[in-house]
Amino acid sequence: MDKLFIFDTTLRDGEQVPGCQLNTIEKIQVAKALETLGVDVIEAGFPISSPGDFNSVVEISKAVTWPTICALTRGVQKDIDVAADALKFAKNKRIHTGIGTSEFHIKYKFNSTQDEILERAVAAVKYAKKYVEDVEFYCEDAGRTDNVYLARVVEAVIKAGATVVNIPDTTGYCLPWQYGEKIKFLMENVNGVHNAVLSTHCHNDLGMATANTISGVLNGARQVEVTINGIGERAGNTSLEEVAMILKCHKGMDIDTNINTQKIYPISRMVSSLMNMPVQPNKAIVGRNAFAHSSGIHQDGVLKNRESYEIMDPTDVGIDKNSIVLTARSGRAALKHRLSVLGVEVENGKLDEIYEAFLKLADKKKDINDDDVLVLAGMERTEKQRIKLDYLQVTSGIGVKAVASVGLLIAGEKFEAAATGNGPVDAAIKALKKIINRTMTLQEFTIQSMSKGSDDMGKVHMQVEHAGVVYYGFGANTDIVAASVEAYVNAINQFVK
Repeated sequence: MDKLFIFDTTLRDGEQVPGCQLNTIEKIQVAKALETLGVDVIEAGFPISSPGDFNSVVEISKAVTWPTICALTRGVQKDIDVAADALKFAKNKRIHTGIGTSEFHIKYKFNSTQDEILERAVAAVKYAKKYVEDVEFYCEDAGRTDNVYLARVVEAVIKAGATVVNIPDTTGYCLPWQYGEKIKFLMENVNGVHNAVLSTHCHNDLGMATANTISGVLNGARQVEVTINGIGERAGNTSLEEVAMILKCHKGMDIDTNINTQKIYPISRMVSSLMNMPVQPNKAIVGRNAFAHSSGIHQDGVLKNRESYEIMDPTDVGIDKNSIVLTARSGRAALKHRLSVLGVEVENGKLDEIYEAFLKLADKKKDINDDDVLVLAGMERTEKQRIKLDYLQVTSGIGVKAVASVGLLIAGEKFEAAATGNGPVDAAIKALKKIINRTMTLQEFTIQSMSKGSDDMGKVHMQVEHAGVVYYGFGANTDIVAASVEAYVNAINQFVK
């Protein structure tokens, strides 16, 4: 079978989603999970963009053993210098450099010409080759680039030493047949094309990222650039789990990957939890409803023969139908097992902390699900905050004004305030503002229930603007008002020092 290389950009393109930034320790956790999953290349960051990104590439290079570690650059010498420095500890290293090739980019972004862009592309590859043997070149906005000119660029950068050439549908514009024909055109018209690997990098603006990627693979691309849960800029990137399971289900394509598909669900939940980015219930492969059947006809068919309505076995993606159910009577061993299944390894001291929080939650709700467990495992992030919610008391109802009393601990000192509002959340936030005494505007307020019970833990995501900058907050609690206040406090912690 043909080998398809999986290039994961969750930690670069995926992490560019507003409010989803990870710290270095969290990035290492994801990188190790990606290694266990079987990805071939991990794009660890854009080193010149920030000291944090630079440090993450350095530390991921140290932590990961066999996958290639890739660093993104623009086609600029300084970018490439910094990327090479960040990759110094990588066992297998790649520099990913490039430039825009569409008329939109050449004319409006660079105020340049096709010939000048071609020269800059070749120069960037040659400069990167001074540092590493493995150089990938991206033709940004290749989806809207004229095929004849695109072929000129691809041929030139391969001749200059590029080992991989990325053909991104940067804006998600292409239709599947158009993107497939673009790859086919390059395979048939670029001299030396077999000296490099053509790569897909498709965005989901029109909902066709996975379809375009598969079309590219069918026409000769042998690397796919993907993210866990399809996260990424705007509407997201091609979903790793979708590509992996398409190839697993359609064995007639004779294309294989290194992906251990049974690790898909655990890493999906891990990324969702660490990035505070919910997976939509109807998301293919990893959504809560991906293997749920509510129609009587479907239920009857599945009970008689699973394959009547399921083309995949849930266990193939790591969903254990016979998993241990967690309740208030579960012990530490059961909790540790569930955390391990979800890709979270904890020391005994940390396990004790999580277990105490678990027991409190288990007393409040009937069933503890995987999202609950991951939230509990991530609560140490809020425990380390300078500003903490000490208490919250709310009075509300029909025909009465909502009143909230809030207590905050700021660097260990207690502050209290009360306020009325147009509901309990509004009252609580007004009380918070009295204590913090800053001009803050709530721009977005999203509530997500993890399952469907009235005792369920709710997740709240907020965007709070202060001094012209938007900060992102997250909270989770069985009390949705408390979760809302926790999310607001989480956002405040990012700008009140």
